[in-house]
Amino acid sequence: MTCIFCHIIAHGLPAEILYEDEDLAVFKDINPAAPIHLLIVPKKHIDSVNALDEKTAGIFAKMVLAAKRMAERHGIQSGYRLMINNGREAGQVVYHLHMHFMGGWGRKPAKG
Repeated sequence: MTCIFCHIIAHGLPAEILYEDEDLAVFKDINPAAPIHLLIVPKKHIDSVNALDEKTAGIFAKMVLAAKRMAERHGIQSGYRLMINNGREAGQVVYHLHMHFMGGWGRKPAKG
């Protein structure tokens, strides 16, 4: 297993996992580009969008629904961005399909 996301999903590397089910894991990006920057990652290793096929395409809908769930959890139902980089030219660094959830720019910090 050489994929860093596969190691995180297997709990072999530390990460702040915020959500996990049989298909997905959601954890904080270690190099955030937004106040809230999460990665939504299928547990099944799929290299990129180009590797999706009829059997695996349903994972994309699950990723979007997980993003909706994270927005609700963080109190930012609007004002967030979802991004998937596909290929080196688009900025993909880890070759395991993942969606960036970025938001929280206008959110007031919690008191306490």
